[in-house]
Amino acid sequence: MAKQGPRAMWKGAVTFGLVTVPVALHPATERKNELSFRLLHAKDESPVDYKRVCHEEGVEVPWSEIVKGYALAKDHYVVVTDEDFEKARVPATQTFEIRDFVTATAIDDFYFTQPYYVVPASTAAAKPYALLRDALEKSGRVGVGTIVLRQREHLAALEPAGEALVLTTLRWAYEIRSASSLGLPARTTTRDRRELELALRLIDTLAADWDPKRYKDTYRDVLMDIIERRAAGKEIRAPKPERPPKVRSLMSALEASLRERRPAAKAAGRRPRRAA
Repeated sequence: MAKQGPRAMWKGAVTFGLVTVPVALHPATERKNELSFRLLHAKDESPVDYKRVCHEEGVEVPWSEIVKGYALAKDHYVVVTDEDFEKARVPATQTFEIRDFVTATAIDDFYFTQPYYVVPASTAAAKPYALLRDALEKSGRVGVGTIVLRQREHLAALEPAGEALVLTTLRWAYEIRSASSLGLPARTTTRDRRELELALRLIDTLAADWDPKRYKDTYRDVLMDIIERRAAGKEIRAPKPERPPKVRSLMSALEASLRERRPAAKAAGRRPRRAA
């Protein structure tokens, strides 16, 4: 008996123009290594449960008497019923219709949320799937449209990733905050040329190919070590925090950074950028 692959979380089709590609979606990320904790009573380490208490009466409220409300103002709510939610739900069309093909670099990173692998749903779907994937890669564009997942409409982008197509849900425009009120420094053409050159040389010494396996979740590793040592009754010592060195000026910080990085760059076979 053939081994079955992972179960798809969505089945439908990708359409562009009159072309239809039957596909299935599979989550592209997993959280299996994430640590989870339960609240306990310190006295006897017994789990603590949450209770639903009415602010007005001070009594616990059963689920059968709980409704959902939207706050129009402080202490002023509009009750929204299950029927209201049903009316607001978007019909599940089981289709991701590409409405636009936009330049891949045009979408800012903070729009992207959850990625999913897009897989051909049948042998016959393999050819149009490959055609769309290769055409997107050659054009340097991504397909943008909407898709209904778990009864909620999402904006999404479809792009090639190696041999796969990946559909990533996007935030809506209203979810992105403007940076105009943050007091950020303006772009300038009068920047100190020496500082910029040193910064570029420092970037060169840190240049590397993207390899996500090089980076470790040190917080999780240290916390897991603490948990294991505590479970074994061993002594736990917190690492001494390192204080950042005092910097007299931006120029001296750049020069000191380059002096520190030169041996590493030489060992790696990289040569820092020379001043023009």
